[in-house]
Amino acid sequence: MDFLNDHHLTGLLIGLATFLVIGLFHPLVIKAEYHLGTRCWWMFLALGVALLALSVLSSNVLLQAVLGVAGFSSFWSILEVFHQQERVRKGWFPRNPRRHYPFDNKE
Repeated sequence: MDFLNDHHLTGLLIGLATFLVIGLFHPLVIKAEYHLGTRCWWMFLALGVALLALSVLSSNVLLQAVLGVAGFSSFWSILEVFHQQERVRKGWFPRNPRRHYPFDNKE
């Protein structure tokens, strides 16, 4: 940590970690919606709560920041799972042929 502080690299590393976390959650949301549908939203909620709790308990500022970003990215993923279902309905993403979609009855 001293090296990062001495060379003023902490913010750069937090930015990189944020970029990677967001990049990780994008395909995670797509895969979760494909395999589990929107009923996986509670998993993102539980993960977000756990990550934020770990962030509060951590004494390392860098770890606090990364866990906080990951926690709130998990919360944002709840909304994105429902948006992903809408993107599937529009045909922008592939449907899971083994799953029944709620919009199947409306069409």
